[in-house]
Amino acid sequence: MAPTRTSAGRAGRAGRAGRAVRRLRRTLLAVLVMSAVVVPVAAAAARPRIPAPAPAALAPVTASTLEEAYAANGANAAEAARMAADSGDSTRAAADRAMADTSRHFLSFDGRGPGQAVEVLGDLAEADRVAVLVPGSDTTLETYDRFRAGALSLHGHLGPRTAVVAWLGYEAPRTVSTTVLTTARADDAAPRLKGFIRELRGVLGEEASVSLLCHSYGTVVCARAARGLDVDDIALVGSPGTGADSVAALHTPARVWAARGAGDWIADVPHARVDLFGTTVGFGADPVSPDFGARVFAAGGVGHSDYFTPGSVSLDNLARIVLGDTSEVTRA
Repeated sequence: MAPTRTSAGRAGRAGRAGRAVRRLRRTLLAVLVMSAVVVPVAAAAARPRIPAPAPAALAPVTASTLEEAYAANGANAAEAARMAADSGDSTRAAADRAMADTSRHFLSFDGRGPGQAVEVLGDLAEADRVAVLVPGSDTTLETYDRFRAGALSLHGHLGPRTAVVAWLGYEAPRTVSTTVLTTARADDAAPRLKGFIRELRGVLGEEASVSLLCHSYGTVVCARAARGLDVDDIALVGSPGTGADSVAALHTPARVWAARGAGDWIADVPHARVDLFGTTVGFGADPVSPDFGARVFAAGGVGHSDYFTPGSVSLDNLARIVLGDTSEVTRA
């Protein structure tokens, strides 16, 4: 008897899943070999740990204490710049010094290790709509400017009574590492992101809308934090997978969006999970696949690092999501 359409469909999906798992195993083997060569060499060449002060000790921020927080974190960044310069690290000193500029507004700053920083663009206390950007791998204080450039681009696209928060509130994995293949860093980051959103809600007015815009490995962070998170929208761009099989598995009342540019190499990453040496690697379902259940929107031809490029289809649609113009978002 000929197979039914349903059984044939199941067989097709099973075949695709099997191929994805095999591709993922090959990818993992390549990354493990690369890591075995590159990571030790990089570690040997790395500079000594950069001295920096502990983060400023601050009470939870409110609308009335924003300026106090900005001043304290700016002073901390200035001291971090001085200590980095004294240690001979001119690159980190320059990055810290730029963040210490009095025109910059940080809700938190930590110059230790790879560094963490949470910066506000716009008037947070008066904002009706806020976008929180969560970056992916290889984002540190030294590379922060390229992350900030995307935040600036989005903020310039939004108009009055809006704010953008560039949230580098976790230690992002390196792209060339085994860490980037697991949810470990995201699991560590998720409670911090949840705590930040709670604090942010304490600053904003009751009717303010918050959108979480997550890029690359940052989509894994957002997915791990999504359960019960008080945000209106979650947008996943350039995602390798989230560790969840569907929107339902995120357990969020937020609208969940997803996009991938035609020029994004992440499309070639196998969307599967496998157990390797007792560790689960890979992130499973592709967020732009129909089975995942996200609202898939157009991103045009952008590459992996270009979703916030001025004039791009992806930036236009992300701005519409933040502004609540959901009916105007162009679908893929």
